[in-house]
Amino acid sequence: MNYPLTFSPLTLSCRGRQTVFRRPLVMGILNATDDSFYDGGRYNTPDALLAHARQLLSEGADLLDLGVMSSRPGASMPTPQEETARLVPLVKLLRSELPDAILSVDTCRSLAAAGAVEAGADIINDISGGQLDPDMLPTAASLRVPYILMHMRGTPATMQLPENTRYNDIVDDLSRYFDEKLDTLHRLGATDVWLDPGLGFAKTLEQNHELLHRLPELIARFPEHPMLVALSNKSMITKRLASFQNQFPEEPSPLLPDSELGTLALNTVALMGRASILRVHTPRPTRIAIQLLYGSD
Repeated sequence: MNYPLTFSPLTLSCRGRQTVFRRPLVMGILNATDDSFYDGGRYNTPDALLAHARQLLSEGADLLDLGVMSSRPGASMPTPQEETARLVPLVKLLRSELPDAILSVDTCRSLAAAGAVEAGADIINDISGGQLDPDMLPTAASLRVPYILMHMRGTPATMQLPENTRYNDIVDDLSRYFDEKLDTLHRLGATDVWLDPGLGFAKTLEQNHELLHRLPELIARFPEHPMLVALSNKSMITKRLASFQNQFPEEPSPLLPDSELGTLALNTVALMGRASILRVHTPRPTRIAIQLLYGSD
């Protein structure tokens, strides 16, 4: 492996403006939910959300990913109308106050996606790959914005059931899933599709780690589609850290909790596996890793 790492430029087209990135992107997570596994309830007022958005950008986020619906295992889902009514005003607020920010919306509903893009969102991030709303793929293609296609089976409430975590070969199975979805999207006219292997979604702890370490193999099969990795503070980190924390029960660093240190470690693995976008709760550590691995910003 050459060092520093090299990066194929990624051109992002948003609202008629093209931005070329010559290093991996950092996506800051902006949750406006009461039941997010990491920060539920902390940013569920407009003022708190806007302040957190500014903080994420100041810490090095290249784009923001706004969600108003939890996708943690076992989570219940609001109706499409409820989600849209909550999401669209927040998109308008962020677009008004942060006009230059690149804004993604984390939704699997076509109604919410269309409303958010009309309100100023730049990207659709769909954890379901169109499986929870038959209108999502046609809508995403018609909106002409980048679409993030994630792998998941079932719903957030059912995705960890045994029947949803059985794979013959996890890279082969995900590749077939992406091939089928990409074929549909291309026939619908979509031209800018990113991929997300869906770490933590319909995968066991061992499968998550296997998939992360086989990331170069998966990326090599889809060279024209940027790969997003979202593992920040997930159970693939916290469960692996449990035995370590029992062995060393001292208080963690006040500067960076153990789960954030674990996130940094595994995001470094993802970077070395040639991930193009990393979705994180705390941007600065990942930007440091990018700086060190790629030699420039």
